[in-house]
Amino acid sequence: MGKGGSLSDNVIKNIILSYTYVSIWILLSFTVIVYNKYILDKKLYNWPFPISLTMIHMSFCATLAFLLVKVFRFVDPVSMSKGLYLSSVVPIGALYSLSLWLSNSAYIYLSVSFIQMLKALMPVAVYSIGVLFKKDSFKADTMLNMVSISFGVAIAAYGEARFDTWGVVLQLGAVAFEATRLVMIQILLTSKGITLNPITSLYYVAPCCLVFLLVPWIFVEYPVLKESSGFDFDFVIFGTNSFCAFALNLAVFLLVGKTSALTMNVAGVVKDWLLIAFSWSVIKDTVTPINLFGYGLAFLGVAYYNHAKLQSLKAKEAEKKVAQTDQEADRLLGEKQGQGSDK
Repeated sequence: MGKGGSLSDNVIKNIILSYTYVSIWILLSFTVIVYNKYILDKKLYNWPFPISLTMIHMSFCATLAFLLVKVFRFVDPVSMSKGLYLSSVVPIGALYSLSLWLSNSAYIYLSVSFIQMLKALMPVAVYSIGVLFKKDSFKADTMLNMVSISFGVAIAAYGEARFDTWGVVLQLGAVAFEATRLVMIQILLTSKGITLNPITSLYYVAPCCLVFLLVPWIFVEYPVLKESSGFDFDFVIFGTNSFCAFALNLAVFLLVGKTSALTMNVAGVVKDWLLIAFSWSVIKDTVTPINLFGYGLAFLGVAYYNHAKLQSLKAKEAEKKVAQTDQEADRLLGEKQGQGSDK
């Protein structure tokens, strides 16, 4: 085949690879969510200790990350001073521990489908906190879009058959802390030219999470575990669950690195619909028509938000290309004028 055929082959190959990365991420994210629900739900595995589960995840991830960085030299550690670690990584670790703790706790009280509907508020939280910290500029049309997403989630919550106020508070808290963490990463690390892949991120952040989780664990879950049979550790269940959590971190890096963060956002919407369908058909969670109508409105708002971000990225790339072309033209003109003066 000629050059045109070769190009077509490359395009097809890239499309197949992109769909493969998306499929791996959806599968692992799906597995971790359902697995956590299975372990924590009192009607299923009945091990309702979200702080302990999060600490198991962090211990596993920290150990594996340490082996990959320090022992096997799979990736190089990032050069980081003690001051930078304390001022940047520690706050991010604290926010991450709170986000994981609260999101895992919500599985005890809410259905998988309703949790996914509440997670549609993530763009709202990220944008609002970004504006608060002056990382995003306030735009009336974007805020109107955020209000429409919130309105859709509110309708979905109104129609929830298993509505639990405490569970909703926990999940909304998890969304708020996760959104703050994402903005803090941009402020504290990206602005300083530091980028962490999932392995180095877990290498630095997971130990912080363990320390921050240890305090509430001692007072909240340790006494209950001590008095019950909760310390009976099933290595198969918790080992495979922790490995899935670690693999999900790698899948996020693979997906964002090989495609884009926007692709992950779009794939996340597909994953949410699949989880809602799975929750309704397999787990037998009740999904009401009002649930679906409300989440449908929120879904349209999120889809529009992703579309607007895509258009903004395209506009920025076009501006960058125009600027590069102008610079190249100025350079060539300067060289021409220089040659003319030499004559």
